[in-house]
Amino acid sequence: MSQAAVELQSQITCPHCGHVRLEVMPTDACQYFYDCQGCGVVLRPKAGDCCVFCSYGTQPCPPIQLERQGIGEGCCAPT
Repeated sequence: MSQAAVELQSQITCPHCGHVRLEVMPTDACQYFYDCQGCGVVLRPKAGDCCVFCSYGTQPCPPIQLERQGIGEGCCAPT
């Protein structure tokens, strides 16, 4: 069985000021809030997205990456 490739870094771009910052994503939870280091706005996921990385990042969160590879159940799966 091959090991899944998961990218743990994502660049978040603030839709308010355009500030870009490279962040390490958590692997065990969704991140619902993100404080922009440029303008101080608190980002929240867009409707239909599970976290700020899926909404504003260059990479979706690790659970969504695994779900897209057919491994795992995504962020919002019941436990």
